[in-house]
Amino acid sequence: TERSSTLLCCSALLCCSTLVCCSTLLCCSTLLCCSTLIAYFHDVSSRVAFREACRACEMDGGSLLSIESQEEQMDIENLLHVRHRPGGIADGDFWIGLTRVDTLDQTHPELTNTFTSCPRLYQWTDDSPAAFRNWYFDEPSCGGEACVVMYHQPTAPSGLGGPYLYQWNDDRCNMKHNFICKYKPGKYKPSDIFPLTSCPSVERLSDVLLLPPGMLLVYVIIPTIPLLLLILVASGTCCVQMLSRR
Repeated sequence: TERSSTLLCCSALLCCSTLVCCSTLLCCSTLLCCSTLIAYFHDVSSRVAFREACRACEMDGGSLLSIESQEEQMDIENLLHVRHRPGGIADGDFWIGLTRVDTLDQTHPELTNTFTSCPRLYQWTDDSPAAFRNWYFDEPSCGGEACVVMYHQPTAPSGLGGPYLYQWNDDRCNMKHNFICKYKPGKYKPSDIFPLTSCPSVERLSDVLLLPPGMLLVYVIIPTIPLLLLILVASGTCCVQMLSRR
């Protein structure tokens, strides 16, 4: 789309909390470094529960992702889709910022936690009033599962309601998943991450990979090896010349 064509993407490695170190993708407009941070962990043991994911986003000034429209849902799907490749994102659901609030609103006594009213008890943690939902066909199940994930199991077969991929499901809040943070416009400027000229264009989006912890350092060191060798050879040549003059 015309709006998407103005996007620039920058990858960075940020420490999100004392428990989580994650590879991130920040998408930027020409003026603002925007809105989403995708934390994906190849190591399943590094994934986090819902409350930990909330804290990780909040420590960096954001919140778990709220999805306010079908267009925003598609944007997130596209970001995840182009990274589903060797070395990128594989199976693993993502926490989003939707959770069930079981306390009864006295102004709406009809909203008791029954099967028919339960979907209306879900609210965004960033207080977004958006009513958009993308539930899988038989969700939410409304039992002991009060926190919401976006399905991301590309290898899973379709269920009775069709493909699970990118649909929403309520899950137990202590389950461990990846997560997606969202930031208000203006939270970051492109210069806070990388110079604007270093960001690949949206046409090269598929070339930007999420890197596991430690890999960013490898990507920095490897290109410098020829330069280090050149410096070493030059230093050795200078030393030989100095010794030969004595």
